[in-house]
Amino acid sequence: MKNIFKILSVMFAIGFTAVSCSDNEEEPVMSQTAYAIASRDANLSSLKAAIDKAGLATTLDGTGTFTIFAPSNAAFATFLQANGFATLNDVPVAALKEILLNHVLAARVTSSEITTGYVSTLAKGAASSTRNISMYLNKTTGVKINGTVNVTAADILATNGVIHKTDAVIGLPTIVTHALANPNFTSLVSALTRSDMPNFVEILSGTASSPFTVFAPTNAAFASLLTETGLANLGAVPQSLLENALKYHVVAGANVASTALTNNMVVTTFQTGTFTITTTGGAKITDANNRVSNIILTDVQCSNGIIHAIDKVLLP
Repeated sequence: MKNIFKILSVMFAIGFTAVSCSDNEEEPVMSQTAYAIASRDANLSSLKAAIDKAGLATTLDGTGTFTIFAPSNAAFATFLQANGFATLNDVPVAALKEILLNHVLAARVTSSEITTGYVSTLAKGAASSTRNISMYLNKTTGVKINGTVNVTAADILATNGVIHKTDAVIGLPTIVTHALANPNFTSLVSALTRSDMPNFVEILSGTASSPFTVFAPTNAAFASLLTETGLANLGAVPQSLLENALKYHVVAGANVASTALTNNMVVTTFQTGTFTITTTGGAKITDANNRVSNIILTDVQCSNGIIHAIDKVLLP
């Protein structure tokens, strides 16, 4: 009798185990793609709706490697109000698609891998149909995007990338956006916004004469100019000299990438004067006064133009 009970006990245990295993095998496995994770997050429901409307669900739910900066519902509400849209449905699909792609990098970058500098998003703007828009990431305190957007929660890992939540929608950056975002251009911004200057912010934020190519002097370049001229500060630069110098750094009506720069290329500027670019031994600009500036950073792509940084202020 004892043996029968033992046999029955063993059979019951085996049967229970088999049923349990069968039940576990039938449990659905939840997708862990970036799109699936965002779809399950109640605070990202606006992002999910935007992705669906823009036709990007298949891309962000599929194979690939992405970094997605994900705006919260509150961020989308602020974006809609600021741009005069009553609901997400009022945003044109083509515009919404590029805005969303401006939140996506084509590589998995965790917060520990982010460094201060420029990366390319998947978006394109009106200035170029072939060049992807640049994003400026600043790691000085937390992670700040294009000077205004903060990462609020990082490193939500997905099978096809990583998600970082943000407190705002990242708009397509203009020339002015990127000038303001990079702390190496604070002197340039101060010069452009001096009270006796034309409204350069409006000009370089708009599309009237765009696309623009801007050769942007760094803070060190402006400091060197003050030393060279013996002027105490930017405020001491004569109005006419500063206005003409600033216009001399801008080319209107062209998005000139570094790949289009050629040796002995003569460039006509927004100021109407010209300077010459040489590429032998590194890209350089020789201005109207035979002063030479090095191009030290290239191809910061904006929605309405492109920026190259230089180490000396050009003088017409």
